[in-house]
Amino acid sequence: MTRIWSFIAERNEDAADRVEQAIYDACAFVAESAMRGHSRTDLTARSLRLWTLTRYSNYSIAYRPETAPIQVVAVLHGKRNIRRILKQRP
Repeated sequence: MTRIWSFIAERNEDAADRVEQAIYDACAFVAESAMRGHSRTDLTARSLRLWTLTRYSNYSIAYRPETAPIQVVAVLHGKRNIRRILKQRP
């Protein structure tokens, strides 16, 4: 999260704060019902779910729905190599 905030804040700190809050809000939202989002078998064979932020659709949260509480594996920007990132994350 710090890298995302820092990257955006180089141009606009207020925007960075809004994106950061939207990410936290999305994490809380999926935590309420762990099966929100969708699986992406084209990106990973793991039992991860992805939730795309409504307001900032370039960002998605990858999480493990079977853990309690959910475990966020990554916050991903759509222009990154998501398959590679998910492969590298435990």
